[in-house]
Amino acid sequence: MSTLVGMQLSGRYRLDAQIGAGGMSTVYRAFDQTLERQVAIKLMHREIASDSDQLERFRREARAVAQLNHPYVVGVIDAGEDDGTPYIVFEYVEGETLKDRIRRLGRLPVGEAVAYAIEVARALGAAHDHQIVHRDVKPQNVLIDEEGTAKVTDFGIARSLTEEGLTADGRVLGTTDYVSPEQALGQDVGPQSDLYSLGVVLFEMLTGDVPFHGENQVSVAMKHVREELPDVQMRRPEVSSALAAVVDRATAKDLGERYATDRELIDDLEDVLAIETARSGQATGEATAVIRTLPARARRRLPLRMRHPVWLVIALLLIAAAVAVALILLADRTERGAQGTRNIPTPKNTNLQPLSLKQGAAKDYDPYSTDKSEHPLEAKLVVDGEKNTSWSTETYEGGVLNNKPGVGIYVIADPSVAARAIEILTPTKGWSGAIYVAKGGPPKSLDGWTKLGAITSAKPTQRIQFDTAGNEYRYYLVWITKLPPGGDKVEISEIRLFK
Repeated sequence: MSTLVGMQLSGRYRLDAQIGAGGMSTVYRAFDQTLERQVAIKLMHREIASDSDQLERFRREARAVAQLNHPYVVGVIDAGEDDGTPYIVFEYVEGETLKDRIRRLGRLPVGEAVAYAIEVARALGAAHDHQIVHRDVKPQNVLIDEEGTAKVTDFGIARSLTEEGLTADGRVLGTTDYVSPEQALGQDVGPQSDLYSLGVVLFEMLTGDVPFHGENQVSVAMKHVREELPDVQMRRPEVSSALAAVVDRATAKDLGERYATDRELIDDLEDVLAIETARSGQATGEATAVIRTLPARARRRLPLRMRHPVWLVIALLLIAAAVAVALILLADRTERGAQGTRNIPTPKNTNLQPLSLKQGAAKDYDPYSTDKSEHPLEAKLVVDGEKNTSWSTETYEGGVLNNKPGVGIYVIADPSVAARAIEILTPTKGWSGAIYVAKGGPPKSLDGWTKLGAITSAKPTQRIQFDTAGNEYRYYLVWITKLPPGGDKVEISEIRLFK
């Protein structure tokens, strides 16, 4: 096919270079001599053009994508035939494929991976709104332009939900590294199949590799049918529980457990991007651009400096600087022994001494829910030294914990310590629970923790003393088992450790 470089199609498009090839067509960078711009042209192989089914599939791609006018979809400009050879003219995207990017960088930054997943999900949402299922979602079919934006391409095996015939039941199409279980089995394929494939793409962006390998495509396809994806957090520990839950739900084998709509997946991805940005305190790459498009619901999770105009941020920084100076002056008046403990008061009539906990050394703990999280962004508020800020559980209707044995929050002692007491400040009185500890972990279920004490009816200031028998522990868990009478949640403003 290289001999076609230099030829003109329909007296208008000059083929300048081959940039891709598949079993059905070859893609060229071309020059539109009428409008004087670069384009991409997919030219069907001559030997296949005589096959009426293949020809109709090729024409259908042009019709399908021509319906879509979306910033994250590579748009169709024109279509035609030259000397009996059909072609489709697309906008030309200068850059690389998402697959190339993963091969070049390995694991992508978490925020960038989520941002690309949002852009692809929005593109698929536009296609699904037009009753078009892509059926071959993979990083090879996602182009990253020079500005870093993702654009979905190659709807070559796309199917309109209103069409029948060319992709009848029993025929498996798509790349098996990303194929959904139902597609691997030759069953009916709908929008949820594209969402499964996108979940696998997100897994690859986060881990740098596809979830399954096998001797051939059939063996890989059967793994998608029979095996759960590897735990993304085991492959990359810094992935949050919220993001891992999105991957798990997107790639659920059971359609009833998988995301039902694009909107559900997009909403969760947008929340996760805000959560990840708040955790890291910054955004890089395409995450920066996508953050600007987040709805108000998700933007509320972002740090204040990312939610407001620059002039307001500068004003707040000036105020913060003034406050910092005041705090420094105040700190000079305190005893040196109080430094590092956030001025935690020493309990009277005891020999307990407060332990210093690092900023942010707290994490929510909800191992028995689907998303494995319980207001993760608020967790650091229990170790910030401020009584007026609180972490809270979710709101539970009817005052029950949705058949869960409990939820909680733990603080992290660094280094491990044989604490003698824990003090809990809570504006919610009357809840019940227990104190647990662990050395290595944190454990994934309550079975891995050791119970040290109980809380029968919490008071505003609740101190529980215990004996670790000299054992040093790193994780100290406040486990809530029962909500207060008439209440639907529990708030905790501070957790303090003493030795």
